[in-house]
Amino acid sequence: MTQPNVTDLSANISGGSESGNLYRPFSVFSVLTLTLLAMLVVATFVWNLLVLVTILRVRTFHRVPHNLVASMAISDVMVAGLVMPLSLVRELYGRRWILGRALCQVWISCDVLCCTASIWNVTAIALDRYWSITRHLEYTLKTRKLISNVMIGLTWLLSSVISLSPLFGWGETYSEDSLACQVSQEPSYTVFSTFGAFYLPLCVVLFVYWKIYKAAKFRIGSRKTNTITPMAEVIEVKEAERQPQMAFTVHHATVSFQTDGETWREQKERRAALMVGILIGVFVLCWIPFFLAELIIPLCSCDIPPVWKSVFLWLGYSNSFFNPLIYTAFNKNYNNAFRNLFSRQR
Repeated sequence: MTQPNVTDLSANISGGSESGNLYRPFSVFSVLTLTLLAMLVVATFVWNLLVLVTILRVRTFHRVPHNLVASMAISDVMVAGLVMPLSLVRELYGRRWILGRALCQVWISCDVLCCTASIWNVTAIALDRYWSITRHLEYTLKTRKLISNVMIGLTWLLSSVISLSPLFGWGETYSEDSLACQVSQEPSYTVFSTFGAFYLPLCVVLFVYWKIYKAAKFRIGSRKTNTITPMAEVIEVKEAERQPQMAFTVHHATVSFQTDGETWREQKERRAALMVGILIGVFVLCWIPFFLAELIIPLCSCDIPPVWKSVFLWLGYSNSFFNPLIYTAFNKNYNNAFRNLFSRQR
């Protein structure tokens, strides 16, 4: 049985009919880039899996807000385990899809589902932090548990609706002629998916952080020096009838109360606000190039070089790596749990 020629196989993958597309070996830059992407896939999967294992093993994490963190870690570990490897295979073949229509549809659906869920989980964590900082008296543990479960359910429901819509005829994801596998370019679906998956949660998280910033600024401004100034009075004490009177005068006195350092709650709120700010900032930087291109290209019928599409896509994927890194870095409980987990393994 004759073996297929490598040159012919590469030509078929690259376009088939174009005889000028000959096989060329990977450059050093390409090998380095693919190696870094493979390392990103592994690191994203391991880091999010570590967060999930920690939440499952530590009993104190079996409550809010750790259920929101677990939901975010599940979506991110699915991005690393189901979406990024197939995307890496696609990069290996020059951004061509050689795995067929069925697997293309599955990959696109998982891509949209997991990435949208990851974005909305970030939004849910930001909302939870906002309510716990600004309404800590009304936002009781019971209320917090109910609202967080509702947000998790809505996150996965909305993500499922957005990801499964193309399977019911709303646009096409696979082109057999050009071996292209991409999110549906139907203009109506583009507007629906980009606003539902990114622009709406973006508006929510920016509004939430603005409110957190205002609340923190108000609390700092309201920390004034409390002063008590009693009135002066004269106290006369008579010891005997024939002895001269002795009078004691209490002059004006000022007693000041000043808090030199932050209280435990203020320190906790400040760290939470900083964590939410960094989480939101990284989320915006990672995803805004991709979603700007996704919205503009189908609407204006224009295009950008394929290499930039890949850059924007993998920049968005990298948000799944940064999410657990940022959250656990600002949470001492996770740091201690990680140490205990590794110390038990030794």
